Amino acid sequence: MKKYDYIILGSGLSGLLTAYRMATDTWFDDKSILIIDKEIKNQNDRTWCFWEEPKGEFDSILSKTWEKAFVGNHVFQQSFEMNPYLYKMIRSRDFYKLVFDTISCKSNFTFINDEILSWKTIENSVEVQGKNQIYSCNFLLNSFFDVNPILNQNKYPYLKQHFIGWFIKTKKEIFDDSEVKFMDFTIEQDGNTRFMYVLPTSKNEALFEYTLFSEDILEKSVYEKAIQNYLQNVGITDYEMVEKEKGNIPMTCFPFHKQNSECILFIGTAGGWTKASTGFTFFNSNKQSKKLVEFLKTNQNLTLFHRKNRYWFYDLILLEVLHQNNELGAKLFGTLFQKNSIQNIFQFLNEEGTLFSDLKVMLSLPSWVFIKATFRALWKLV
Repeated sequence: MKKYDYIILGSGLSGLLTAYRMATDTWFDDKSILIIDKEIKNQNDRTWCFWEEPKGEFDSILSKTWEKAFVGNHVFQQSFEMNPYLYKMIRSRDFYKLVFDTISCKSNFTFINDEILSWKTIENSVEVQGKNQIYSCNFLLNSFFDVNPILNQNKYPYLKQHFIGWFIKTKKEIFDDSEVKFMDFTIEQDGNTRFMYVLPTSKNEALFEYTLFSEDILEKSVYEKAIQNYLQNVGITDYEMVEKEKGNIPMTCFPFHKQNSECILFIGTAGGWTKASTGFTFFNSNKQSKKLVEFLKTNQNLTLFHRKNRYWFYDLILLEVLHQNNELGAKLFGTLFQKNSIQNIFQFLNEEGTLFSDLKVMLSLPSWVFIKATFRALWKLV
């Protein structure tokens, strides 16, 4: 049985970002790297969006960029210029192609289709049991997400960002494709945090996602009826369905890093790389993959990789608010955008703000909600 230096379980976003960085770093040229997944990723099964300054690492595979963003609820509605940021979109098929084209040129990379059943540490190695065979490595990077550890505790709040999206095409050119509707809370809230997320990719094509931050998944028909109603309310009745997509992203500050060991590191959503307060994945995963590859080059114990920062605590406070008062989401996010510049909010959500600008964002929350949530969050640190 061949022993690899590294095995990456899963060829989703985090696994492939990590593999891509290893493939483009000559330090790993003499390291054997195996990626295992039960399927080959080559379809548009995901749409990732993120904000950053105009020049970016993945600009060659961007599907679309926007300069303006709309945020609104029933009492506050505004369009913002995002300068110096752009809001960027990547479709997963383009990302998969970029990564697989890159690693296919590297003789030290192997990809195997197999279903993973289990893994265990044996002395200083990790043994991975697949459906077809057994694999061995020095270090295992595991992106397989298991929700059970979260469900079997009640210390850390757990919400989901869940959605269904429709890509539609209209006969007439009716969309302003310079502006994304980032959060449109003018729809019925029904006791939850619900918004429409609209990405116009051209004058006559757009993605409409009905999105919730809440505990419970809805019936498929509820999401689709909400999209239909929204389209009708904005006067869009003559359109063609092009694609559909759906997602369910965990939002939690659960300490995933406690599952790590000397030889096993959980990455991606399984490692807490998803932004807990928003469910955004691409930007955080990109940053974490960069840090991880630099860390691997030190050959240190993998339990030393995790570093908790102040944003973990900020996320915990925001999740406490949304968990205890989910119906306040529209007011909460509306207030954040009303009282802060969009640039400060983006810096805050990208975990790149100053302590002063971060506190300004947090203190713009309704004071009684913020104070109660802060005390609940502090109690969890005990």
